[in-house]
Formats: sequence, structure tokens, C-alpha cells
Amino acid sequence: MKAIGVYDFGGPEVLRVLELPEPQAGPGEVRIRVHAAAVNPTDVLLRTGGHAVRMSDRQPPFVPGMDAAGVIDQLGPGTDDRLAVGQRVVAMVLFTSVHGGAYAEQIVVPAASVVPAPEGADFAAASTLLMNAMTARLALDALAVPPGGTVAVTGAAGAVGGYAVELAKADGLTVIADAAPHDTDRVRGFGADHVVERGTDVAARIRALASDGVPGLVDGSMQTTEILPAIADGGTLAELRGWSGPAERGIRVCPVMVTDGITDTGRLNTLRRQAEDGTLTLHVADVLPADEAAKAHRILEAGGVRGRLVLDFS
Repeated sequence: MKAIGVYDFGGPEVLRVLELPEPQAGPGEVRIRVHAAAVNPTDVLLRTGGHAVRMSDRQPPFVPGMDAAGVIDQLGPGTDDRLAVGQRVVAMVLFTSVHGGAYAEQIVVPAASVVPAPEGADFAAASTLLMNAMTARLALDALAVPPGGTVAVTGAAGAVGGYAVELAKADGLTVIADAAPHDTDRVRGFGADHVVERGTDVAARIRALASDGVPGLVDGSMQTTEILPAIADGGTLAELRGWSGPAERGIRVCPVMVTDGITDTGRLNTLRRQAEDGTLTLHVADVLPADEAAKAHRILEAGGVRGRLVLDFS
């Protein structure tokens, strides 16, 4: 089968087309014929060596990708009747596993990481859902702000930030979100109640709307210490890149690891249903042939992408 991966860590040019053995589904596993794989920042981190410590027992090539959409073509022993050969599905993929990531024509993943593709979504759009929406879901759950409360979201125009705004609104929360002037309409479209200008002074702008600070904040722009003044005493900060503090004033910092939800079938199914009913909107920035993965990485690293880039393996 064809896959895209790296033998050496480095710039986008290290991504290459690989011919790898066809994988086989083992007990409790599903094999998917991939049609689309979303390109996420964590894929860039793998390519540059940022995940090497998690793969110290593995030999290259390393295949990136945590988001796939396609069709089941093999069920391993012991899988239940929830899934079937020929079914359109989406999956979260643990690229640090022995099977590698989603940039491949065929992937093998635990059945628990696979749910039906959202009805009405093509493969490209469907592939953009799970990883980013699960990150947003885990972040909001870490905040544990009850319905009627207020949360803030930075990086609200991005993939995770947009889902965080939409899920927070579905949870009955008031949302203060940030945006650059050219993204204001986009973020309002996600349902944000208040939009403040992004930047180094965003904490002060949030405080201007919530004088005591917000009880919970999802830091989609990774501003860490700069954003702490926006949070109320004893409040909670959800961080997406592993930062764990320290923070003063009794603020709790919760690093969010999306892998904590990778086999949470119930949550994955809920996110799929929310994409079907319009609670979550799927945004594709562009679809590129799988062979142009290096170009996709260059575009992503250049910044300013709205929605997700997708590699076409169909």
C-alpha cells in the first residue's frame, strides 16, 4: 500500500511516498481503506521530531496523521456488530502505535476509535472532525463550568477553537472569544456571544467584559502566562500543548491530551452526531493529492489556514 512518511526528521521535504506492507486487523481492530486524512499541527510535530521521545522503541519510517475517513475493508476477530465491512467511517489514529498514522491507503486501528462518518459529509470534510473536536470536548470538560456560566476561548478562528465555541454554546455557556478583525464574522458564526480582538492584550479585553475574570478558559492560541489575568481566582485554564503552569491565585492549569479520548467511543459518537445535526460545522481549507503532503505542511506552517487541509488517498 502507499503511505506518506519520514525516515529522518526535518522540514516538509523529508516527507516521501512509501510502499509499505498491507496491514492486517488483529483482535479488536478494524482496517480502513482511507479516502481522506486531515493535516494537523501534531503531524508537523512528528515530522520535525517533536514526538520522537514517544517512539523511542520504533524504527522508521514514521507515518503521521491522527484523523482519517474511509471505508472499513476488514474486521479483526472479536469486533462487535457495531461496525461492518463496507461502512463509511471516521477514526482517530494513534500515529505512535506500531501501525503508524493516517497518511496511508490502509490503516489498522482499535474498533473503539472508529465511528460512522457523519451523514451528509464527504470523506474530506468527515476527516476534519474527530481529533480537533475531541480536543475541544476534553478542554471544556476539564473546565467543568456549569450551564449558564461563562468561558473564554483564544484562537477561536482555528479548528480546535471553533469547535470549542460551538460545543460551549451547545453546553449552555456564554462564550467570549478572540479574533483578528478579518476573522470576526467567522467566530461570530460559530456562536460566540462576545468577540474581542486577539493579541497580547486579549486578557485585558476579556476582563473588560467579565470584571471578575472568567471561571474557565480554553487557550487555543497557546498564550499560557499572558492569558492568566483573564481567569478568575480559583478558575481553570485548559492548555492544548502540554503547558502545566505554574499559575497564581488558585488557578488550576489542565494540559489537555487528545489521546485520552482516542478510544472513548461514546464521546466520538456524540461528536459525530453533533456534526450531523449542525452543532459542529466541518471546515475544509483545501484538498490536496496525498503525494503533495509536503506542500500541505508548508501551507500549514505558513499560518493563516482556516479549516483543515486534507490529503486525498481515494
